[in-house]
Amino acid sequence: MAKTVIKPATCPWATTDPLLLSYHDEEWGVPVHDDRKHFEFLILEGAQAGLSWLTILKKREGYRKAFSDFDPKKVAAYSAARIEKLKLNPAIIRNRLKIGAAVGNAKCFLAIQKEFGSFNAYCWNFVGGKPKVNRWKKQNQIPAKTTESDAFSEDLKKRGFRFVGSTTIYAHMQAAGMVNDHLVTCPRHRKVSALS
Repeated sequence: MAKTVIKPATCPWATTDPLLLSYHDEEWGVPVHDDRKHFEFLILEGAQAGLSWLTILKKREGYRKAFSDFDPKKVAAYSAARIEKLKLNPAIIRNRLKIGAAVGNAKCFLAIQKEFGSFNAYCWNFVGGKPKVNRWKKQNQIPAKTTESDAFSEDLKKRGFRFVGSTTIYAHMQAAGMVNDHLVTCPRHRKVSALS
């Protein structure tokens, strides 16, 4: 049986599994300006609450199928019967509150699009329109939340979003490249910074 070879990465959290490594090397920290991708990360990060990111990555395809390829218009229109069916779907986290929040958040997401023209235009305001490039040397220096994620989270909550605490929203900011939290020793730090 062939052994899985995981290449070294200098962001320690990405070295334990090929899925994490691929996510680290291809997505994490890359600036996102596509509303559907923002919506995908919001659903996945909300589902992660209390769980590991690897658990969610393993179910990502299940989420893609269950939530109409992360189309917020389709998800916002889900009926009560469709939501009940999702609660029985083993390809996703079967938590009724998280599933209900994803559908409710889709409606709030559409309201933001209507008000600001796009969710992208709205969310990037919280970092002044460009990524915040951090220069961490050790994993334990990276914060779980910041004043920017506090403000972003509070505004989302006022607009009716759920499962959007500051820590969850900071994870969104990291995923969507609103902040670059690759360690300075990681090859991705420089590459991601160049995309800013």
